[in-house]
Amino acid sequence: MRIALTGATGLVGRFLTAGLAAHQIATVGRRPSAGLAHRGWSLGEDVDLHGQDALIHCAFAHVPGRYRGGEGEDPQGFLRANLDGSKRLLDAAARDGVRCVIFLSSRAVLGGYPPGTDLLESLPPAPDSLYAEAKLAVEDHLSTLPLRGISLRATGVYGPGEGHKWEQLFADFLSGQPITPRRATELHGADLAAACDLLLRSDTRGAVHASDLMLDRQDLLSELKRLKNSPETPPDRAKTTPNALNCAKLASLGWKPRGWEGLVKALPQMI
Repeated sequence: MRIALTGATGLVGRFLTAGLAAHQIATVGRRPSAGLAHRGWSLGEDVDLHGQDALIHCAFAHVPGRYRGGEGEDPQGFLRANLDGSKRLLDAAARDGVRCVIFLSSRAVLGGYPPGTDLLESLPPAPDSLYAEAKLAVEDHLSTLPLRGISLRATGVYGPGEGHKWEQLFADFLSGQPITPRRATELHGADLAAACDLLLRSDTRGAVHASDLMLDRQDLLSELKRLKNSPETPPDRAKTTPNALNCAKLASLGWKPRGWEGLVKALPQMI
């Protein structure tokens, strides 16, 4: 399958280029990836997608290190890039005959539900931030286009690689800095790539959830402490638990993320 991929050089994109290597990938963005065909593009610009069977849209403009709150001091610029720019890209996909689009959305579009809610794929959205509202608006636009659209609502993505999501957290812990207790939903980037592969080969459409672990920092940093033989004490367990995504559609396709054991295997590469 010929796949156009935006955001290929980002944290998520590098897992997709590796996990979808059996396909013919063309990166679409500001910087090329070694060994892959490339089309220059930035959010907000038009692009020629003729000849592509599918588009996976991961590109996202934000303040470094922040998704929620990623608009910083420029909410209008944030919306122009991520909402208007994404709509223009998706319109180009429909215009140029792309048959399937996977848009990397977020569990944040369901962030307004009270604690204890089972976040089913059939639930009406409840965005609780500008980030979530922008993601949802792109989901809504995708649903109107004459192609098979998939809004892949993923949780936090972890995994080895330069600048991985826990790099600063690990450095702070090992240097004795105080760590705030936190519990979050996490997913290995390779499992996200596997989910995309399954979805491309299926007839699935609409909202799809992708999540794996409910991870407490105490457990994560206790494992880091063991691996590094560190004298530091992990933080207390978090007092609040976020709602978990129900991933019924991917499970029906045979998707099985790696769980805690897979995280433990990945950690040595991340430290």
